[in-house]
Amino acid sequence: MHRVIFAATALFLAASPAFAACGGSFGTFVSGLKAEAVQRGHDRATVDRFFASVRQDPKVIRADRAQGVFQLDFTTFARRLISQHRLNAGAANARKYDSIFDRIEAEYGVNRGVLLAFWAFETDYGAFQGDFNTLNALATLAHDCRRPDLFRPQIFSALELYENGDFDPARTTGAWAGEIGMVQMLPGDIIENGVDGDGDGHVTLKTSAPDALMSGARMLRHLGWRPGEPWLQEIDVPDGMDWSKTGLRTAMSPQQWQQMGVRPRSGRWLSDQPASVIIPQGRKGPAFLAYPNFSVYFEWNQSFTYVLTAAYFATRLEGAPVFDAGNPEPGLSDKQMIRLQRRLVARGHDVGEVDGILGAKTREAVQQVQQELGLPADAWPTPALLNRL
Repeated sequence: MHRVIFAATALFLAASPAFAACGGSFGTFVSGLKAEAVQRGHDRATVDRFFASVRQDPKVIRADRAQGVFQLDFTTFARRLISQHRLNAGAANARKYDSIFDRIEAEYGVNRGVLLAFWAFETDYGAFQGDFNTLNALATLAHDCRRPDLFRPQIFSALELYENGDFDPARTTGAWAGEIGMVQMLPGDIIENGVDGDGDGHVTLKTSAPDALMSGARMLRHLGWRPGEPWLQEIDVPDGMDWSKTGLRTAMSPQQWQQMGVRPRSGRWLSDQPASVIIPQGRKGPAFLAYPNFSVYFEWNQSFTYVLTAAYFATRLEGAPVFDAGNPEPGLSDKQMIRLQRRLVARGHDVGEVDGILGAKTREAVQQVQQELGLPADAWPTPALLNRL
């Protein structure tokens, strides 16, 4: 899921004297983890057994530093991830687990397409769940001083799973960022939202699709999913509309958007709830209306391109047509994007990390500077904009 950790957990750890510990000798770091685990009330012998096999994994750090796939534009990224195989397998799994999806929709109000899309993108419906040792990955990332507050609490959640008989520190494997199972959940999320969907007394996300799907649905509901409501709808936008109103900062009713010339690409409006017009490749590219449930996707993954692709794929699995890619203006290369971000920062804009990725903050900064320059404020950076700056 590559998800942010619950705020309550972060607040708890902020009060812990060991919270900020990272870096230095890995052995000393692990000793600190063990001492904190005992301080939290875990049995010392159990703690020793849990940490006996832990090792630092340099491959985890390399994977953390090399996430170039998120530098692709939406159309390229979506075409790469959405294959006919994934569409066919999604339909087959929808039929195979129809009764489970019925339970999910009744209990949590999460559409089957939403879960099928995550299942496909995270592990290809369980076919490849990652081969990184989970405890090693979590310990390595907690020891690394970039984001210890995200990963350190997950180690203690994994210890709790171990005590419950649902985690093997030497053999449990998953993604490089510590997620486990078919829909890739962090240990803390499993503790908080794990569901025994198949009734065997355990939450086994690696081998039980019912457990994985119901746990994922429960987590989405916990994160604010609104039962029975849509999340995304493809639209047509008119030439010359007020592009400054596009983006996730502005939400209006579909009727208000319609007064501006926006129309559903097919069918009717799916809801009367306030929604945002998002145009991931500018005013000449694809366009979507994002309803309130769309924001929940960012609790699962913080990449705008991934989120939009997952949300669109969910609609596709439920019968939506292939999106209209339009004819967007060329975007920027990685190096050009870094130059743009640096120039935006120099003008006083917050772009987040200068990383060559067109994330939400960079999009907002681009839109603001387009308005300053009197350009169509569609938040899509082009070589022409870079030259103007």
